[in-house]
Amino acid sequence: MLVYNNIQIRKGYLFIIVFTSTLIFSSTTLINGFTNVTYGQTNVTQADSSNSTTNLVNLQNIPLEKVHVGDIEMAYKMFGKGDPVILHNGANDGMDAWDPALLSRLASNNTVIIFDSRGIGNTASGTEPYSIKLLGNDTAGLMDALKIQKANILGYSMGSYITQQFAITHPDKVSSITLIAGTCGGKDHVPPSDEFIQLLDGIFNKALNNIPLSQDEMKSLVNASEGSGWIKLHPESLDLPESMTFQQMKPGLSSEAMNNQYKGAKAWVSSDWNGACDDLAKIDKPILVIAGTDDNELVPHENSLVIANKVPGAWLVQIKDAGHAIMVQYPDEVGNIIETFLSTVTGLQY
Repeated sequence: MLVYNNIQIRKGYLFIIVFTSTLIFSSTTLINGFTNVTYGQTNVTQADSSNSTTNLVNLQNIPLEKVHVGDIEMAYKMFGKGDPVILHNGANDGMDAWDPALLSRLASNNTVIIFDSRGIGNTASGTEPYSIKLLGNDTAGLMDALKIQKANILGYSMGSYITQQFAITHPDKVSSITLIAGTCGGKDHVPPSDEFIQLLDGIFNKALNNIPLSQDEMKSLVNASEGSGWIKLHPESLDLPESMTFQQMKPGLSSEAMNNQYKGAKAWVSSDWNGACDDLAKIDKPILVIAGTDDNELVPHENSLVIANKVPGAWLVQIKDAGHAIMVQYPDEVGNIIETFLSTVTGLQY
């Protein structure tokens, strides 16, 4: 049984603490050992702007580097100061897709490493058979090349799959795990609706053949990505052109890379294996799970509850009026939550 306790933390925001065991709570600090934490925004117009980042990271000013990893040259950028944090991109995105506000918040206390996954941006596809496990091993290879022994690892959407696989395969390289808009896959995975899966398959086939998407299809993607709460607050989100190809939305994305990522992600969350949650629980690392309450189509937010309920001590944070695009909708809030998590768990186990 879940017991809810509402504590007002600061103007405009509300923490809802969800206990599944006997825990200690302080209203001024977050105590290590939370099983679940839900973070909701009561009114977007009342947000406290005191934590807003003024000096944003400009990725264009950070030199792009390359290192040899397995059968590829991997492109990456590294900046900031402190313990390393490695970020895994969402599907079809390169390192430049990260929001500058989020990067700036993380770089204030951490050394941030972002990179292009194989087949994306400035990193080649290579010759190895594509899989989520291969991408996880790429992260291990990047750490070895940069002489990083252990890091906090973060993954968004499909990047959360890579993060989990990496943590399970290389637990000695992991300090903490942050999963955003993700799922642990397997038989406990909460899938999108059949109708939405059919829509995505149709959009995917159009994208592979460079056929323009209709405005209705694009609106469906925006609704799924941003969620009803955000669109109500920002109705201009649905001001879209009459038609557009997927390549225009994601310039520089090859059909090969898109095909690999789409099939790789579908295979990883399939029901013909037990998923990653049980293995995550066994490696005994601090885990933060973040989801938007309006992520109901792409990776339904119920998957975050599955992870938190299966992994002892996991932190669960759900942000109201956020969809799958939570990283660009609320970058400051997400950054602050991650920083709170990292500052609380750092040094406790390592």
